[in-house]
Order: sequence, then structure tokens, then C-alpha cells
Amino acid sequence: MALDADNRRKHPLASSFKFGFEGIATAAARERNVQIHAAISVIVIISGFFFSINKFEWIAIILCIGGMISMEMMNTAIERTVDMYTEEFHPLAKQAKDIAAGAVLVFAIASVIIGMIIFLPKISAWLS
Repeated sequence: MALDADNRRKHPLASSFKFGFEGIATAAARERNVQIHAAISVIVIISGFFFSINKFEWIAIILCIGGMISMEMMNTAIERTVDMYTEEFHPLAKQAKDIAAGAVLVFAIASVIIGMIIFLPKISAWLS
């Protein structure tokens, strides 16, 4: 039986942060795609320092990294919720999972394009 918003048990603010950090730790430990994004993020951050990107470029990079990892975590949450609901094939379950994966792909493509806009001119100048 679902509880409405008024009847839910309230958690202290500290618990909300604790649950959030537990979610991040679980995703980092168990989700291959989150691990891949984290590794790429480290490379991008090192590249940002190496090429001395400006503060606006850092803002774009931070938004891309945070958004990408967040999207991947939301995709995982949707997949696990759907899997918990049904083990049988259902076209709506497939659509929910495919659409969530598509959202991750859209954000990944946008992030790569932003990275190219920032880093390709710097790499080109460095090689010249």
C-alpha cells in the first residue's frame, strides 16, 4: 500500500545526505558505466588542468561530468525499478528502459561535443 506525501515518515536532513552518498557509493561500486564515466572524467579533469581551461570551460566540464554521472544513475534506478516490478517481458518495460538509456546517450553525445569544442582547439595548438 502506497503512502501519500502527508503520511510518509520524515527523515532528518542528515539522513537524506547519507542516503544520497550511499546511492553514489553503490553506483560507483556496482555499475560498470558509472565507473567508465568516472574514469573518463578523471582524464578530462587532468586535461583541463594541463590545457589551463578557463572558468567558463570548467563550468561546462563540471556540468557535463555531473550531468552524465547523474543521468547514468537515474538510468540505473529506472532499470532496477522496472526489473523489480516484472521479470517477464513487457513492451512498456522495454520502452521505459530503452528511453532511459536513450536519455543517457543523448547527454553523452552532447558532452562529447562540448568536450570537442573545448579541447580540440587546445590540442591542435599544442601539437603545432
